[in-house]
Amino acid sequence: MAYKVTIIGAGAVGSTIAYTLTVKGIASEIVMIDINTQKALGEALDIRQGTPFCDPVNIYAGTYADARNSDIVVITSGVARKPGQSRLDLAQTNVNIMKSIIPEITKNAPNAIYVFVANPVDILTYQFYKTTGLPANQIFGSGTILDTARLRARIAEYYHIAQQNVHAYVFGEHGDSSFVPWSLANIATIPVDEYKSCIEDKDKLVPPLVHDEVETYIRKSGGKIIERKGATFYAVAVSVAHIIDCISDAMDTTLTVSSLMNGEYGIKDVCLSTLSVVGQTGLKGRLVAPLTDAEIVQLRHSADCLKDVIKQLKF
Repeated sequence: MAYKVTIIGAGAVGSTIAYTLTVKGIASEIVMIDINTQKALGEALDIRQGTPFCDPVNIYAGTYADARNSDIVVITSGVARKPGQSRLDLAQTNVNIMKSIIPEITKNAPNAIYVFVANPVDILTYQFYKTTGLPANQIFGSGTILDTARLRARIAEYYHIAQQNVHAYVFGEHGDSSFVPWSLANIATIPVDEYKSCIEDKDKLVPPLVHDEVETYIRKSGGKIIERKGATFYAVAVSVAHIIDCISDAMDTTLTVSSLMNGEYGIKDVCLSTLSVVGQTGLKGRLVAPLTDAEIVQLRHSADCLKDVIKQLKF
């Protein structure tokens, strides 16, 4: 199915998403919009000149008017995190940037599915829902998709097993209050904490999987990458391209995207990540996975952290 994708923000994240969509052949038309029009023109031209070796795609820089009839809008605009800065520190600055974007894009693409990537992603997703009046199924954030990818990659490294055999998730805020519901984590249907004992070769050296170490690794990965190279964009681009691919797929997919909570686990009126069902019409529902009492406490704590920041913001 031919999909038109508009990407707002032609910085490192937005342009890498456009490149990834092009190489993977996920979109048939890509519009890049940025306040820096020359940057958008340059990025679109650079990608377009490689398209003879990809599936057919029309990629170009444009204005909000060019977003008309978009199937999907990806929003990456905002000030990037600096070394040592948390995602929530960016909140009011990027909320203000979003105020200027919202009326322009919703006027031109009212029926699109909106995927938020800009940080703090949970708060910007919530802002968009509260201020646009668009149906909740059209709005979600990339949430803990990237955190979940980091988790699965880490577990796969521990056990030298293909990442496709690892099923585990990160729930909550895309940030410091995120957590892993270890009760749901498994490798090839075997609970992750029992996997080592199931390995037939008892002489094989397998390091202990320490939950706290893994969760710290996930939370700190973004900051470490920013310290070392100035920004994160490859892994998030692949993650967002995966979301868009799932939207365009005929079958529904479960993803840890950030979406509005409506009483699940006793949480309301905040956007965060649990297991959601995503398909061609956007957000199609949520799977209320069976969490332990302690995990529900962690999820509610994450929701409270986000709500505390939201109280201080002006949408």
